[in-house]
Amino acid sequence: MPACGSFNFGGGPARVRMVMAHEEDGEPLRAGATYRGIAEQRLTAAEERFERARRTTGLFLGPSVLLLVFLLPLGLSPPQHRLAAILGFVITYWITEAIPIPVTGLIGVALCAFLSVGSARDVMGGFGDPAVFLYMGAFIIAGAMLKHGLARRFAFRVLSLRLVGSSTTRIVIAFGLITCALSAFISNTATVAMLLPTALGILGTVTALIRKGGGDVDLRHALDADGRIEPSRLRIGCALMLMLAYGAGVGGLLTPVGTPPNIIGRRLIEQATQMRIGFLEWVLMAAPICLAMFLALALILLRLNRPEVSRLPGIEEYVARERQKLGPLSAAERNTLAAFLVAVVLWLTPGVAGMIAGVDSPLYAAVTERLDEGVVAVTAAGLLFMLPTDWSRREFTMTWGDAAEIDWGTIVFFGTGIVFGGLMRRTGLAEQIGHSTAEALGLASLVPITMFAIVIAILISETTSNTAAASVVIPIVLPVAVAAGVNPLIPGMAAVFGASFGFMLPVSTPQNALVYASGFVPITKMIRSGVFFDVIGALIILLGIPLMVSLVLL
Repeated sequence: MPACGSFNFGGGPARVRMVMAHEEDGEPLRAGATYRGIAEQRLTAAEERFERARRTTGLFLGPSVLLLVFLLPLGLSPPQHRLAAILGFVITYWITEAIPIPVTGLIGVALCAFLSVGSARDVMGGFGDPAVFLYMGAFIIAGAMLKHGLARRFAFRVLSLRLVGSSTTRIVIAFGLITCALSAFISNTATVAMLLPTALGILGTVTALIRKGGGDVDLRHALDADGRIEPSRLRIGCALMLMLAYGAGVGGLLTPVGTPPNIIGRRLIEQATQMRIGFLEWVLMAAPICLAMFLALALILLRLNRPEVSRLPGIEEYVARERQKLGPLSAAERNTLAAFLVAVVLWLTPGVAGMIAGVDSPLYAAVTERLDEGVVAVTAAGLLFMLPTDWSRREFTMTWGDAAEIDWGTIVFFGTGIVFGGLMRRTGLAEQIGHSTAEALGLASLVPITMFAIVIAILISETTSNTAAASVVIPIVLPVAVAAGVNPLIPGMAAVFGASFGFMLPVSTPQNALVYASGFVPITKMIRSGVFFDVIGALIILLGIPLMVSLVLL
């Protein structure tokens, strides 16, 4: 299936146009380049007007906010006042995306040095944080999985299970499970871009089978003006596409490397609490919450978009043909799998050592010190450049050209987020914001502070990237909790999870935009499904985070 072009399923006028990359292109993570200008996106006329207005307004509003905050008598110390003005500018540009978000972060970092918020060495030090190298290594491993088709092979293997069979409900749920599992380790956007051609292929087969044997099924809602079935109007298409987009958001919460807000939030929480959150501890804490979210997601999507037919005889043959095309496991796939397993085993080892010997034991301290997750990530990624696929020609699993295609903008953004979080803590601005917000809103206990964290994170993530939402909200929530005498761990984790909930609009996340561009998801259905999932997801976070953090992390 081509990586770019139109898909026309048989006689219906549905045309699916999108730009995406997957393993056949050799550019596995280009679709994960989250921060794109208007000219780089496929937008409707209304969306383009909104984006143009939002970004143009932000372009002039940002400097105005910088000047206004700088001139206001806020009663802050000079470094705090200058940092507050810079943050006003940066947050405005992040939310409006007036210029690429990573570039905004770099400009803000430069302003901190120019205006003496800190020395250049202190300001730039955040880019050397191990968290930056953790995501760098994870991106390279994910790139190898997509480039060599290992992720696609996994998807078809799950779809071929007898338990899935020809049931439309089970196909939608299976696709959601595949998406969740892959997005726990691969960029959410890249996961959706990689699985989208497979989903479109299945929907093409579904359409043909429904046309062939619709029987007594009521298909009036899916007919065009000529009385033919229009694939883009099928409810199963909407359910499958939204399961892809939303499932990636849920799965990304499962591991610390699943999505950018996890990395940024975990680092800021560790700095605020002086408590290490290990890879295994994160997974144990997040797994029940993600499971509850997935069950709620499946229920919502299948209730709101009930498939037209319950069974589709013939879908197994399509999956079998696609699996046969993949052939046997290649050397590149074996090497990628080996590097991935090395990373996962080493990431889990400190947690296992802590469970066996105790977190206060010398063994746990020694293992944790040596197996830093950033070090493990770049080590496993380095193996991909050493494991050969064809020794006689000196060809290896990954080349630097492949690595150059990963989403370096997100990695730069990590560094800037860590820089601003550190500066807010060192200058005391975070504490000032915390006290002022707590007093203004009357936030004095755990529940209202956690609710505040969730709601503000979800609202911001609906209009800007999840990463930007995390970078804006978490540095505010943590000092609010401290000012109220509440352990910031629970509100901080709630903000991290809430920042990944942007499900209402195509502009909320790149994966939303991808499935919307498929033509199978009307904007009204995305908004309706997104509102339901936002509300239920917020309740799951509110109830689940305090429980699981208390059981696993405290």
